[in-house]
Amino acid sequence: MTWLQIVLNIPLNQTFTYSYIPSDSDSKEFLPEIGKRAEVRFGNRKAIGFIVSVSDHLPENCPVTEEKIRPVTKIIDAEPLFNEEIFELAGWISRYYLCSIGEAVFSIIPSRGKKESRTPGFSFNEDLSEKTTNILSPEQEKAVHEITESAAEGRTSYHYLYGPTGTGKTEVFLQCAEWLLKRNKGVIYLVPEIGLTPQVVKAVTNRFGNTAAVLHSGLTPSQKLTEWKKIMHREARIVVGARSAVFAPVPDLGMIIIDEEHDGSYKSGETPRYHARQAAMHRCAQLGIPLVMGSATPSVEAWFLMSQKRLKAHFLSKRLAGGAMPQIKTIDLSRTKNSGCISDELADEIRKTVENKRQVILFLNRRGFTHFFRCNQCGYEMKCKNCSVPMTYHKFENRLRCHYCGWQTEPPVFCPACGSLDVGYSGFGTEYIEAETRAKFPNARILRLDTDSLSKKGELEAKLEEFRNGQYDILLGTQMVAKGLNFPKLQLVGVILADTGLHMPDFRAAERTFSLITQVAGRAGRFFPDGKVLVQTYNPQREPILFACRSDISGFYNYELNQRKMIGFPPFNRLVRLVFRSPNQNQASACAEQASILLEQICGSNAEVIGPAECPVFKISQNFRFQILLRSQNITVLQKAASALLNNYTHPQSVYIECDIDPLSLM
Repeated sequence: MTWLQIVLNIPLNQTFTYSYIPSDSDSKEFLPEIGKRAEVRFGNRKAIGFIVSVSDHLPENCPVTEEKIRPVTKIIDAEPLFNEEIFELAGWISRYYLCSIGEAVFSIIPSRGKKESRTPGFSFNEDLSEKTTNILSPEQEKAVHEITESAAEGRTSYHYLYGPTGTGKTEVFLQCAEWLLKRNKGVIYLVPEIGLTPQVVKAVTNRFGNTAAVLHSGLTPSQKLTEWKKIMHREARIVVGARSAVFAPVPDLGMIIIDEEHDGSYKSGETPRYHARQAAMHRCAQLGIPLVMGSATPSVEAWFLMSQKRLKAHFLSKRLAGGAMPQIKTIDLSRTKNSGCISDELADEIRKTVENKRQVILFLNRRGFTHFFRCNQCGYEMKCKNCSVPMTYHKFENRLRCHYCGWQTEPPVFCPACGSLDVGYSGFGTEYIEAETRAKFPNARILRLDTDSLSKKGELEAKLEEFRNGQYDILLGTQMVAKGLNFPKLQLVGVILADTGLHMPDFRAAERTFSLITQVAGRAGRFFPDGKVLVQTYNPQREPILFACRSDISGFYNYELNQRKMIGFPPFNRLVRLVFRSPNQNQASACAEQASILLEQICGSNAEVIGPAECPVFKISQNFRFQILLRSQNITVLQKAASALLNNYTHPQSVYIECDIDPLSLM
């Protein structure tokens, strides 16, 4: 009889004991081994788990007798799906982010694929002939030399490639990767979202051909499993992917690269709430290899670490494609009379640009035609019945929709509160701008890109390629047009309303606003020295907007670090966020109150307990939400306090407690 310890994807931080009874019909390939999946009965249901231990003896601490232990139904895999290094990484995720070992393992390894897929994913392209290595500028050469030198010495080192957009960060990453591949080392190259970074993916697959694998959310579980095994078998030596690719089982891993390090999508929004940067730092430290990060707008934490020399900074200052940094000008909307959301000055510049056969991007970080429904008599705002957020009007569908839970309804003709017919919509979004742009520039070819306008797989890449080829004159879009995209004919970028994110009750609002304006402005002037950026705002003197429009990067970070220091927020302190949510408001509130008293006792003078308070978005999907923040300079103190609460606090089953270590958002 063989005894197996199996982890399941449930929030219980333990393994479960099962027996394995071999039969004559069992193939030798499907014998139990650490790292293989097994199908088991758990309670009254079937479940899939990972084998983490195989033994001839029943564990001494087993809580049940031998005859009560169930046998596994079957072994699923012919070969293990993880090795010791990946399992150690899962253990670290479990300890650091306070989730069960099963949740950690299942977040790392593709577990839902029943069998390998014969359909190729978005990877292992045929060998491409276009494998040219570009000549480097002196700045790039110095960065490549210093990074590869640390790799040759076989030591952990953290590097940051920092410079304006268009200064050649991607080429430095690719040449470092090339250097490692020649020495039979593997590379992981992380990008924020595969769909939004097609040019990076293209550059990698062009350079490395069939040694490159691309992991992305469009793959089916079976395709992911196929790619995972190809990586394990060394058929792919460079892996490009979003957040979860940081866990790719690359043998002889030599370097991890994180492009656009500042991007919020590197942080997981569900359990385990890991950050790919933190996981990469841990993995590089364990393996003694370099981590190379890069961005035109580093996160405040990364800038702070660079200033303290804990990250080695490499600065790139010259645009390499013949372009120059664009002229940036603010348009103060409080001092101009405008008939819509496009000011007269911006409209004139758009007209000139289109007449000169050049292209325009208009950027707004807001989906939907207008922001929300409002009664002009009594001030009633139409809010989602499940969430405490205003409904957004979508003109094309003539529907009000909640962007949190998806609930939608027809727009009312009169005010539901007072019956007045004097109702309207406040704010504006991409659909609204599209309608106004088509009215003001009837002869221009206009393309709108946001998550509402894209429905088919591959549509985003196709539309961006059409814009690059000059098939459209004006591109309207949200965040997705701010990512690392290069358009040779682009001359003008218009930011419709720079203030959009500034009013969020979140300590990172200024950082996000600065980053978005700087990134979207960086699309202009990449290939010609005549790029222009016009930023419309009601607050031209607000620091994030002022510094972004002056291209004063260090000025903004110095200002923001002073603000963070004054209020005691990261990077000067660490945070843990606990959210108590329940359909029953009183139970969620009472649970949070009791938890805060317990946390005060657990923390003593070692950490500060802030709250409880209602979350800024108080209700989502019919759940009321309260939060507690734990603050200290020592993350271990906070983890121990949160762990003690999660493991020992008995609370009503209707209340769910979310734990977020190093939260990116407090909404």
